[in-house]
Amino acid sequence: MTKQQHTGSFAERVLAWFDKNGRKHLPWQQDVTPYKVWVSEIMLQQTQVTTVIPYFERFMASFPSVEHLAEASQDDVLHHWTGLGYYARARNLHKAANTLVDKYNGEFPYTLEEVMDLPGIGRSTAGAILSLSRNMRFPILDGNVKRVLARYYAIGGWPGQKKVENQLWEVAEKNTPANPEDGRCANYTQVMMDLGAMICTRSKPKCDDCPLQADCIAYAQGAQTDYPGKKPKKALPEKSTFMIVAQFNSQVYLEQRPSTGIWGGLYGFIEVSSLEEGVAQLNKRGIVVDETRALEGFRHTFSHFHLDITPVVAVVNSAPSKRVAETASRWFSLNEPIEVGLAAPTTKIIQQLVN
Repeated sequence: MTKQQHTGSFAERVLAWFDKNGRKHLPWQQDVTPYKVWVSEIMLQQTQVTTVIPYFERFMASFPSVEHLAEASQDDVLHHWTGLGYYARARNLHKAANTLVDKYNGEFPYTLEEVMDLPGIGRSTAGAILSLSRNMRFPILDGNVKRVLARYYAIGGWPGQKKVENQLWEVAEKNTPANPEDGRCANYTQVMMDLGAMICTRSKPKCDDCPLQADCIAYAQGAQTDYPGKKPKKALPEKSTFMIVAQFNSQVYLEQRPSTGIWGGLYGFIEVSSLEEGVAQLNKRGIVVDETRALEGFRHTFSHFHLDITPVVAVVNSAPSKRVAETASRWFSLNEPIEVGLAAPTTKIIQQLVN
């Protein structure tokens, strides 16, 4: 493709590109509602569109409205989220659905401040919900938009720094179309995300296909991948843990984790610092261990540390006591789908058991 010509304002150029090339057939773009947009925006945080689509469709089939989501149990919501990661997103969705039902009769509020008051919704997500579902004029600044604007204006530095973020908000505000009446605010919000996802990608951006190429400063400098600035790197700390897999015939014992913290509200195996401690913990729960055998260990990496996991099967030969443990706990059959929220390492260990 030949070099792009500079015709029209920033917004006019990207909207012309959207009309020809923008994404218009994603599931949350059909019969648009604030509820659909909200769920999709939360799922799309830290997650690719292709990964999100089947999760979104299953979620909507089970929870077609805010009221259905509010009525659901947290276990059921987390089960539908299993595999998407960043589980606080699902817990906050559930909390916010209850707030929407209790305080707003199941309707999304119309002000940015009220939407931002809902659990798990920041300024950019609130702006996206109101813009995409109601065509209201609010700028957004998700990761894709930050990249487009940082390159176009050559705004250096890591966007996690307040000074850099404020500069990006300023240009995001400036370029958002001023006229909601023309019906293009929703399209503008969508195209800014589309450009970042489809054209102005992290590596190998498709600059010759970009409507902003003609006056993009990073392109002129030949320095596209220098923007936005990278987060300062530091070595991730390493931690280790044992996960104790109590198994009686084809059943395994799982406990629900506390509602906050890592894997909050999900079910998992008992996590301890030594095998001896694990056996003692099971004994406390009335579970008598007859023998143990190690499974293949693996590393699970979080954003802020590495966790080296040693899974150990604790074989239980006699029927477990019915005594209730200190936390929510259940025996689950490996022969049936486990329909509660499970963290990725729990799923990985279960796969080792059934394969």
